[in-house]
Amino acid sequence: MIRIFDILFSSFSLVLFLPLLLAVILILKITGEGEVFYLQERVGKDKKIFKLFKFATMIKDSPNIGTKTLTIKDDPRILPMGHFLRKYKINELPQLLNVFIGQMSLIGPRPLTLDTFEQYSEKQKSILRSLSPGLSGVGSIYFRNEEDFLTDKNMSEEFYKNYILPYKAELEIWFFYNKSIRTYFILIFITVFAIFTNKINFLELFFKNLPTPSSELKKLINNT
Repeated sequence: MIRIFDILFSSFSLVLFLPLLLAVILILKITGEGEVFYLQERVGKDKKIFKLFKFATMIKDSPNIGTKTLTIKDDPRILPMGHFLRKYKINELPQLLNVFIGQMSLIGPRPLTLDTFEQYSEKQKSILRSLSPGLSGVGSIYFRNEEDFLTDKNMSEEFYKNYILPYKAELEIWFFYNKSIRTYFILIFITVFAIFTNKINFLELFFKNLPTPSSELKKLINNT
């Protein structure tokens, strides 16, 4: 059933956003480094590796520079147009193609790079392998402004590993045990709402049983 809704919503959205997509393609062609799309290998269902589509928002070879696949606040690798695209999540729209062809769902765990995936426990990896990764989801919404939490390279890598990554795993496991059509539609609604606001407590309004973040993480998020 969810796959049917994925096909319907992704195809409708691709048609709806076609003028915007074409405009972004044109702008990216004549600005920055001339790159339009950024394709990155991610881990999908059953641990199948697939190419994730995004609009290019960072300089070429950015995964091998600085904090690599971790993006921090005011990251110097982000191109001028990239800041706008990332703020409103427009850079994620090409992933509707991943949804349409069946590599992703509209809602699910965020697709991970292989390096990040391997940092999870065996139980967590087993659960993630059983789910289609999502364009959005409870983890994506909660950490929609993740790079704003991370302001310093050294602190960022340590904080991400010790606090953000473990809580992301808890959220994705929560989704596994609470997956339903109702959860699917609520998270789609919250995703649209979250684009226009930084409020994440909207999640708690609908889902009372979400895992509790560590005091360190909660303090950082409340101060961001």
